[in-house]
Amino acid sequence: MPEQPIVYSLGEKPIFRPGDAVRIGTRSPIGHYRLPLYLRGKKGSVERVIEPVAVDNEEEGYGHNAGRRLHYYRISIPMTEIWPDYAGPPHDGLRIEVYETWLERI
Repeated sequence: MPEQPIVYSLGEKPIFRPGDAVRIGTRSPIGHYRLPLYLRGKKGSVERVIEPVAVDNEEEGYGHNAGRRLHYYRISIPMTEIWPDYAGPPHDGLRIEVYETWLERI
């Protein structure tokens, strides 16, 4: 079967593309959030846009989301960005899926 095209609703089109340089936000929300502390402020690149769009689990858990849907992105972060003294191969990195609200373009 041919792959079906993705149809976006208003505001649901991804704002990042594979290869885009991003920084993970440094905010400190109260309550549950889905981003490890040691990755805040770290730089990486978008490896993949996760489809389809999804609700913000952090906001949805508190009943604040009202059905807003944005993207998750697979972010590739070099190990030397996380641990500057990392002595392994230079191509080593960490991959994590991050919700759009945590990312800023650099």
